[in-house]
Amino acid sequence: MSGVQRFAQLCRTIVGVGRNYKDHAAELGNSVPSKPLIFMKPPASIILEGENIEIPVGCSEIHHEIELGIVIQSKCKNVPEAEAMNYVGGYILALDMTARDFQNEAKKKGQPWAMAKCFDTSCPVSNFIPKEQISDPHDVQLLCSVNDTERQNGHTKDMIFRVPYLISYISKYFTLNEGDLILTGTPAGVGPVKSGDVIQGEIPGVVKFTYKVTSRV
Repeated sequence: MSGVQRFAQLCRTIVGVGRNYKDHAAELGNSVPSKPLIFMKPPASIILEGENIEIPVGCSEIHHEIELGIVIQSKCKNVPEAEAMNYVGGYILALDMTARDFQNEAKKKGQPWAMAKCFDTSCPVSNFIPKEQISDPHDVQLLCSVNDTERQNGHTKDMIFRVPYLISYISKYFTLNEGDLILTGTPAGVGPVKSGDVIQGEIPGVVKFTYKVTSRV
């Protein structure tokens, strides 16, 4: 069993962090949060390379969001920030696919984002990245292209809330276990995709993936 297959089997909780890059918040006209903006995705949203991203029924605007994911290696609860990195088992590159029209409608009505963030295939991931391959999670370039045209070229040094803080903060509210995943937010450049498009993500020199977008039948 590969590392990413083991991660996908173990993962019970996916915690997303919204608006963790100022430039992304600005491009969508959102305020910059003073504390982490947390949402959840179900493990059933994970897909591996070779599977397709499916646009949910009724969605007219689906966006790609490239993110660094933190894979937890052991039970993590009420963890001090100074000890947080001890709970990191490795990393993945992920897409937080977002039904933007669903999200915008929910925001206007003050409703949850579940339909926008939690649909099947909304969390495509790369191969598992062992911890030692990324010496500093705040020194990672994130690239995303659609049909060979670059859309996102960001860097984790620009995160508002850094990885140890996020692990510590989240673990005060949610107990994380081996294989659980934290999505650390996306840089600017998010945009729409349509059926037939091909999304490529990359951490240069570390990992890359390719996913095709299809309509749900």
